[in-house]
Amino acid sequence: MRSRTGAAVLAAMTVLGLGSLPTGAARGAAQGGVVECSNAELVASYRAGDAAMSHRYGRIVLRNTSDHACSIRGFGGLSYVGGGDGTQIGAPADRTRSRVRTIVVDPGQKVISQVEATVAGAYPRHRCRPAHVDGFRVYVPDETHSQYVAHPTTGCRNHRVHLLGHKAYRRP
Repeated sequence: MRSRTGAAVLAAMTVLGLGSLPTGAARGAAQGGVVECSNAELVASYRAGDAAMSHRYGRIVLRNTSDHACSIRGFGGLSYVGGGDGTQIGAPADRTRSRVRTIVVDPGQKVISQVEATVAGAYPRHRCRPAHVDGFRVYVPDETHSQYVAHPTTGCRNHRVHLLGHKAYRRP
């Protein structure tokens, strides 16, 4: 039933000369809501925060750079990368317990994921196997393409050492 209604809306829009809406908006109308944000619509960045007792806090920020609203829900992916070629360093970020919501992100608006990083030096060298990190690999929820965000630091090559944790995306 929903697809018939969506098709009828699109047909009416075309007859009325409104068929030139952005693709995402048309898909959203066809689905009866706002389309899910894609990697192409969002730009990732990192904002450092406080530090305490071998932990550093910050946030991944996703800003909608498209000309239409889209929605985001839950967790993306996050890991350290290095070697100048984007090779993952150590374990990916753990998902920290947090409330999961669907958020409509209008053009220019931002959502954030709080990040907690344990300092690699908190682990013995033989267990951590320290490595230079160039930055983060950031995945938007439900996406298979990633973005690179510069953030030089030291990580652990050992995949059993979990240095990163992050929360579900929310409004700032």
